[in-house]
Amino acid sequence: MADEIINRVANSKLKVIDLEDFYPSGERIHFDIKDWLLEGLVLREKEFRAYVSEFDWSKFKDCYVALYCSTDAIVPDWAYMLISIQLQDYSKLTVIGSLMHLESIIFSTIISELDVSEFADKPVIIKGCSNKPVPSNALVLLSQKLKPVAKSIMFGEACSSVPLFKRK
Repeated sequence: MADEIINRVANSKLKVIDLEDFYPSGERIHFDIKDWLLEGLVLREKEFRAYVSEFDWSKFKDCYVALYCSTDAIVPDWAYMLISIQLQDYSKLTVIGSLMHLESIIFSTIISELDVSEFADKPVIIKGCSNKPVPSNALVLLSQKLKPVAKSIMFGEACSSVPLFKRK
């Protein structure tokens, strides 16, 4: 009879953390305000306020929203603030910027609230490959959060990890 295959990784003290496991549900929306500007360039306060007040914001229920303007218009900060106030009762999060920026802020919040005590004095691998859009910035933030507690930090998979840090 052949020898039994033993999973040494599963039996080790090695802890694997996959940020994809923390990916929150909710549609990501990129909302362009250019159509609410005169010729896509000029914000006229009265008309802009009318668009904001008449718009059906409920369609963004439980979504993450990134506000932006795709033209070279100079948009005052209060315009984005006005929209975000309307979205506050519906969206999970509203930011100004790209979808990448939105994901970065989502993960920044997740990592700041993450309890890393289970990784204390243990070797940790931060999993690198994912099917969901985990921003690179999240990997940086996670490694910084783990450094004070982990015995060592590696990146990749258990079979082919890159060492990043080892406490002396």
